[in-house]
Amino acid sequence: MSVGIEVRVDKWLWAARFYKMRSLATEACKGGHVLINGMRAKASRLVHINDEIQLQKETESFTVIITGLAGKRGSAKIAQGLYSETPESLKFRAECSEQKKFQTYFAPSPDKRPDKRDRRKIKAFKGRM
Repeated sequence: MSVGIEVRVDKWLWAARFYKMRSLATEACKGGHVLINGMRAKASRLVHINDEIQLQKETESFTVIITGLAGKRGSAKIAQGLYSETPESLKFRAECSEQKKFQTYFAPSPDKRPDKRDRRKIKAFKGRM
């Protein structure tokens, strides 16, 4: 789905389904979480095919190459065709995913939820009684 020669980066990020709303994509650009070809990008920056976008979204980091342009949001299948993720980015995200799995696996969790008596003890300990 190619619309013209160039599209704003916030529109493209929204159309490629990296963000649910265009305003979130705009905020990410304002916050410096989006780099185009290694340079910080404003929301109004125009992107072209073969541009490299580095994107920091919450705890995940993506590096993608633009393979198609779209100014309107389409289906997920169309959105996946707008970019290709670099092998380094895929490897890095897989490693981070494994680390998260191990962190949650070894994190202590209680056997049961605290009952009324336990909650009172917790409140007393925290000084909220």
